[in-house]
Amino acid sequence: MEGIAQRAGVAKQTIYRWWKSKVGILLDTLTDDAREALEWRAGEGSPEDELENHLQRVADFFQEPAGQVMQALLGHAQLDKDTAASLRGGFLLEQRERDVAGLRALLARTDGADVDEQTIDHLVDLLLGPLYYRVLVFGKPIDKELVATTARLVLSLARESSSS
Repeated sequence: MEGIAQRAGVAKQTIYRWWKSKVGILLDTLTDDAREALEWRAGEGSPEDELENHLQRVADFFQEPAGQVMQALLGHAQLDKDTAASLRGGFLLEQRERDVAGLRALLARTDGADVDEQTIDHLVDLLLGPLYYRVLVFGKPIDKELVATTARLVLSLARESSSS
């Protein structure tokens, strides 16, 4: 906190007035950084291209400082219930809402992909789960093949579920 105060040119007490802890500061900056980096961008080619582009942004985010902060906070949340509650009730919930809305909008532009809300919710799990698993469980980078395969399979499942 002292380093942050020095860089900001304010007293440490000023920082503590705005944030109670380092976790609070990290959550706020993560939320701000992710809002732009993980936004869904329509009109980036075919639905497959658009979904691949989004997943590649997620993969790239994990390599950026903000993504590394997210990884650290997720690890800390396993040991600290307050961090877990703040992370889940703030950043993760907001990002989940953006992901559901982004996938819903993409599927609305996709021929043959009219799916219900529960299915969209499950498809978001299938869409992002492999990326988080690769990074958080194995500590490996996300390769383009995983991105392309995941995008293709999720769109295939969306089309299949809408026809049943």
